[in-house]
Amino acid sequence: METATAIDPKLIDELNAMEPEALLAWAYASHGGRAGIISSFQDTGCAMIDMAHRVARGLRVLTIDTLRLHPETYALIDEIEARYEIKIERYTPDPGSLKKMINQHGTYLFFDSKPKQEHCCQVRKVEPNLRALRTVDVWITGLRRDHSGSRNDTPKASVVQQEWGPVIKLAPLAEWDTGRVQAYNEANNVPHNPLYAQGYTSIGCVVCSTPTLPGEDKRAGRWRWFNSTADNDKECGIHTEGGGI
Repeated sequence: METATAIDPKLIDELNAMEPEALLAWAYASHGGRAGIISSFQDTGCAMIDMAHRVARGLRVLTIDTLRLHPETYALIDEIEARYEIKIERYTPDPGSLKKMINQHGTYLFFDSKPKQEHCCQVRKVEPNLRALRTVDVWITGLRRDHSGSRNDTPKASVVQQEWGPVIKLAPLAEWDTGRVQAYNEANNVPHNPLYAQGYTSIGCVVCSTPTLPGEDKRAGRWRWFNSTADNDKECGIHTEGGGI
């Protein structure tokens, strides 16, 4: 079994050349319970769960439950658990940190400023994600290059350094576009979030993710009130330096 303490760069090159199902099969065969799909249950993540059910049955599925997800997302999580007969591991915000943040800044602090939005994401998303990452050596994500300009060079395989050591980060569907993901999900009858039919193209927390208009960036609906500002980066921190990149 590969270890997360000595990752050969040649291995990363080999992984980047693999097809999605081969990547998922490798992750489970090489790392077993130390590999996992961390999903927010958008269409890409659902497609990977379906693939894993066929080629890497037993691969862990984890999620970051911010306690502020859409009701439709919670219903989808239940549907996926029943469909694939799996138990999804849920990582939630630390109760003490959450209480302190709300007492100091209020429940809707993300409207006040970009730093407060980032603080909210740090408490509700980034810190729980880091706890989840401590349990894996291979982190499988739903990142795709067509999500936004900041993601257009996303590799299928990379190494991210955490304070406890390196983690292999996989984005098996990085090269796929929306149409290809939708075609796969329709062909395989994969459960999906009904919010897509309401115009959502990126789904996160209630309030902080909204539908997008035709022609808008896929992440324009995230923190929409920052769209007209100079500081309109649309990352919560999980996929940027300090959150697991």
